Amino acid sequence: MTHSRHRSAIAAALTAAALVTGCQSNSGMAPLSLSGLTETADGMPDDGASTCPLPYDMVKAAESAGLDGKTGLGPVKKDGGTPVATAEGGKRAKAGDPLAENPGVLVSCTFHIGQDDVQVHTVATRKPNAIVPLAPVVASLTNSSSDDLVSYVNEAAEAKTGEMMVADSGNVAAVRLKLDGDGDAAVLVGAGEAGTTSLSRKQVGDLTEALADQVQ
Repeated sequence: MTHSRHRSAIAAALTAAALVTGCQSNSGMAPLSLSGLTETADGMPDDGASTCPLPYDMVKAAESAGLDGKTGLGPVKKDGGTPVATAEGGKRAKAGDPLAENPGVLVSCTFHIGQDDVQVHTVATRKPNAIVPLAPVVASLTNSSSDDLVSYVNEAAEAKTGEMMVADSGNVAAVRLKLDGDGDAAVLVGAGEAGTTSLSRKQVGDLTEALADQVQ
Protein backbone atom coordinates (compact mmCIF):
# COMPACT_ATOMS: atom_id res chain seq x y z
CA MET A 1 0.00 0.00 0.00
CA THR A 2 1.34 3.47 -0.91
CA HIS A 3 1.68 6.20 1.72
CA SER A 4 -1.18 8.19 0.15
CA ARG A 5 -3.47 5.15 0.16
CA HIS A 6 -2.41 4.38 3.72
CA ARG A 7 -3.29 7.93 4.82
CA SER A 8 -6.63 7.67 3.01
CA ALA A 9 -7.42 4.41 4.80
CA ILE A 10 -6.57 5.94 8.18
CA ALA A 11 -8.71 9.00 7.44
CA ALA A 12 -11.63 6.79 6.43
CA ALA A 13 -11.27 4.73 9.62
CA LEU A 14 -11.16 7.86 11.80
CA THR A 15 -14.21 9.27 10.05
CA ALA A 16 -16.13 6.03 10.59
CA ALA A 17 -15.09 5.94 14.24
CA ALA A 18 -16.23 9.54 14.70
CA LEU A 19 -19.60 8.74 13.16
CA VAL A 20 -20.07 5.70 15.39
CA THR A 21 -19.05 7.66 18.48
CA GLY A 22 -21.43 10.44 17.55
CA CYS A 23 -24.32 8.03 17.16
CA GLN A 24 -23.58 6.38 20.52
CA SER A 25 -23.40 9.68 22.35
CA ASN A 26 -26.50 11.13 20.70
CA SER A 27 -28.53 7.99 21.42
CA GLY A 28 -28.30 8.58 25.16
CA MET A 29 -28.78 12.36 25.14
CA ALA A 30 -32.45 12.77 24.27
CA PRO A 31 -34.13 14.62 27.17
CA LEU A 32 -36.10 12.34 29.46
CA SER A 33 -39.84 12.87 29.06
CA LEU A 34 -43.03 11.13 30.10
CA SER A 35 -44.02 10.62 26.47
CA GLY A 36 -40.59 9.28 25.55
CA LEU A 37 -40.46 6.83 28.45
CA THR A 38 -44.02 5.76 27.67
CA GLU A 39 -43.07 5.07 24.06
CA THR A 40 -40.09 3.02 25.25
CA ALA A 41 -42.19 1.02 27.71
CA ASP A 42 -45.03 0.42 25.25
CA GLY A 43 -42.53 -0.83 22.68
CA MET A 44 -41.17 -3.56 24.97
CA PRO A 45 -42.41 -7.17 24.70
CA ASP A 46 -45.00 -8.21 27.28
CA ASP A 47 -42.68 -10.91 28.60
CA GLY A 48 -39.74 -8.53 28.96
CA ALA A 49 -36.55 -7.83 27.03
CA SER A 50 -33.04 -9.26 26.99
CA THR A 51 -31.42 -5.81 27.06
CA CYS A 52 -32.13 -2.57 28.93
CA PRO A 53 -33.80 -0.05 26.57
CA LEU A 54 -32.57 2.95 28.56
CA PRO A 55 -29.10 4.52 28.16
CA TYR A 56 -27.60 3.23 31.40
CA ASP A 57 -23.88 2.46 31.44
CA MET A 58 -23.41 0.44 34.61
CA VAL A 59 -19.67 0.08 34.09
CA LYS A 60 -19.16 3.84 34.12
CA ALA A 61 -21.59 4.30 37.00
CA ALA A 62 -19.80 1.64 39.05
CA GLU A 63 -16.44 3.27 38.38
CA SER A 64 -17.87 6.62 39.46
CA ALA A 65 -19.03 5.03 42.71
CA GLY A 66 -15.61 3.49 43.37
CA LEU A 67 -16.76 -0.08 42.71
CA ASP A 68 -14.38 -2.53 41.08
CA GLY A 69 -16.45 -5.72 41.03
CA LYS A 70 -17.25 -7.41 37.73
CA THR A 71 -20.14 -5.55 36.17
CA GLY A 72 -22.62 -6.79 33.62
CA LEU A 73 -26.15 -6.92 32.28
CA GLY A 74 -28.70 -9.15 33.98
CA PRO A 75 -28.61 -10.90 37.36
CA VAL A 76 -25.55 -12.67 38.77
CA LYS A 77 -27.27 -16.05 38.48
CA LYS A 78 -28.72 -16.24 34.98
CA ASP A 79 -31.44 -18.86 34.58
CA GLY A 80 -32.39 -17.97 31.02
CA GLY A 81 -36.02 -17.42 31.94
CA THR A 82 -35.80 -14.09 33.72
CA PRO A 83 -35.89 -11.01 31.46
CA VAL A 84 -33.28 -8.30 31.90
CA ALA A 85 -35.86 -5.55 31.51
CA THR A 86 -39.63 -5.26 32.05
CA ALA A 87 -42.24 -2.55 31.62
CA GLU A 88 -45.41 -1.61 33.47
CA GLY A 89 -48.08 1.02 32.95
CA GLY A 90 -48.73 2.73 29.66
CA LYS A 91 -50.75 0.51 27.37
CA ARG A 92 -50.47 -2.29 29.97
CA ALA A 93 -52.13 -0.29 32.75
CA LYS A 94 -55.40 -1.71 34.03
CA ALA A 95 -58.13 0.14 35.87
CA GLY A 96 -57.19 0.52 39.52
CA ASP A 97 -53.44 0.12 38.94
CA PRO A 98 -51.31 2.92 40.44
CA LEU A 99 -49.94 3.70 36.97
CA ALA A 100 -53.51 3.96 35.67
CA GLU A 101 -54.79 6.15 38.51
CA ASN A 102 -51.82 8.48 37.99
CA PRO A 103 -51.03 7.70 34.34
CA GLY A 104 -47.42 6.75 33.84
CA VAL A 105 -44.90 4.02 33.12
CA LEU A 106 -42.16 2.05 34.82
CA VAL A 107 -39.14 0.51 33.10
CA SER A 108 -37.10 -1.85 35.28
CA CYS A 109 -33.64 -3.16 34.34
CA THR A 110 -31.39 -5.63 36.16
CA PHE A 111 -27.59 -5.50 36.24
CA HIS A 112 -24.98 -6.98 38.54
CA ILE A 113 -21.86 -5.72 40.27
CA GLY A 114 -19.70 -8.39 41.83
CA GLN A 115 -22.05 -10.77 43.62
CA ASP A 116 -24.88 -8.27 43.97
CA ASP A 117 -27.82 -7.88 41.63
CA VAL A 118 -28.59 -4.22 40.97
CA GLN A 119 -32.15 -3.25 40.10
CA VAL A 120 -32.70 0.06 38.33
CA HIS A 121 -36.31 1.25 38.24
CA THR A 122 -37.15 4.34 36.16
CA VAL A 123 -40.66 5.69 36.63
CA ALA A 124 -42.55 8.69 35.28
CA THR A 125 -46.12 9.81 35.95
CA ARG A 126 -48.37 12.63 34.80
CA LYS A 127 -48.72 14.05 38.33
CA PRO A 128 -46.61 13.78 41.51
CA ASN A 129 -45.51 11.56 43.04
CA ALA A 130 -43.85 9.13 40.65
CA ILE A 131 -41.99 7.31 43.43
CA VAL A 132 -45.22 6.13 45.13
CA PRO A 133 -45.91 3.17 42.77
CA LEU A 134 -42.44 1.86 43.71
CA ALA A 135 -43.38 1.40 47.38
CA PRO A 136 -43.77 -2.41 46.99
CA VAL A 137 -40.31 -2.56 45.37
CA VAL A 138 -38.81 -0.57 48.25
CA ALA A 139 -40.51 -2.86 50.77
CA SER A 140 -39.11 -5.97 49.09
CA LEU A 141 -35.56 -4.62 48.82
CA THR A 142 -35.30 -3.06 52.26
CA ASN A 143 -37.36 -5.47 54.39
CA SER A 144 -38.45 -2.36 56.27
CA SER A 145 -41.41 -1.93 58.58
CA SER A 146 -44.56 -0.25 57.32
CA ASP A 147 -43.71 2.94 59.22
CA ASP A 148 -40.16 3.05 57.83
CA LEU A 149 -41.45 2.34 54.33
CA VAL A 150 -44.00 5.16 54.45
CA SER A 151 -41.39 7.52 55.91
CA TYR A 152 -38.87 6.79 53.15
CA VAL A 153 -41.34 7.00 50.28
CA ASN A 154 -42.66 10.31 51.63
CA GLU A 155 -39.13 11.71 51.93
CA ALA A 156 -38.26 10.59 48.40
CA ALA A 157 -41.53 12.06 47.08
CA GLU A 158 -40.83 15.42 48.71
CA ALA A 159 -37.19 15.55 47.54
CA LYS A 160 -36.11 18.28 45.17
CA THR A 161 -35.17 17.47 41.59
CA GLY A 162 -31.68 15.95 41.60
CA GLU A 163 -31.76 15.24 45.33
CA MET A 164 -30.67 11.73 46.30
CA MET A 165 -32.33 9.87 49.18
CA VAL A 166 -30.85 6.66 50.67
CA ALA A 167 -33.11 4.34 52.67
CA ASP A 168 -32.17 3.39 56.24
CA SER A 169 -31.34 -0.10 54.98
CA GLY A 170 -28.47 1.40 52.98
CA ASN A 171 -29.07 -0.74 49.89
CA VAL A 172 -31.73 1.41 48.23
CA ALA A 173 -31.54 4.99 46.95
CA ALA A 174 -33.69 7.21 44.78
CA VAL A 175 -33.22 10.45 42.85
CA ARG A 176 -36.02 12.65 41.63
CA LEU A 177 -35.38 13.22 37.93
CA LYS A 178 -35.76 16.27 35.73
CA LEU A 179 -38.30 15.74 32.95
CA ASP A 180 -38.56 17.50 29.63
CA GLY A 181 -42.14 18.78 29.77
CA ASP A 182 -44.83 18.04 32.34
CA GLY A 183 -44.85 15.14 34.75
CA ASP A 184 -42.83 13.70 37.61
CA ALA A 185 -40.07 11.09 37.47
CA ALA A 186 -37.60 9.20 39.62
CA VAL A 187 -34.98 6.49 39.43
CA LEU A 188 -34.75 3.99 42.26
CA VAL A 189 -31.76 1.67 42.62
CA GLY A 190 -31.60 -1.41 44.80
CA ALA A 191 -28.33 -3.26 45.38
CA GLY A 192 -28.59 -6.81 46.68
CA GLU A 193 -30.67 -7.45 49.77
CA ALA A 194 -30.84 -5.48 52.99
CA GLY A 195 -28.13 -6.64 55.40
CA THR A 196 -26.26 -8.74 52.84
CA THR A 197 -25.22 -6.35 50.07
CA SER A 198 -21.50 -5.80 49.65
CA LEU A 199 -22.03 -2.15 48.69
CA SER A 200 -21.74 0.53 51.33
CA ARG A 201 -24.43 3.14 51.88
CA LYS A 202 -22.23 5.77 50.22
CA GLN A 203 -21.51 3.54 47.23
CA VAL A 204 -25.22 2.91 46.70
CA GLY A 205 -25.88 6.65 46.82
CA ASP A 206 -23.00 7.48 44.47
CA LEU A 207 -24.09 4.74 42.06
CA THR A 208 -27.65 6.06 42.01
CA GLU A 209 -26.52 9.63 41.38
CA ALA A 210 -24.29 8.46 38.51
CA LEU A 211 -27.15 6.53 36.90
CA ALA A 212 -29.53 9.46 37.32
CA ASP A 213 -27.06 11.70 35.49
CA GLN A 214 -26.96 9.24 32.58
CA VAL A 215 -30.69 9.16 31.95
CA GLN A 216 -31.61 12.85 32.10
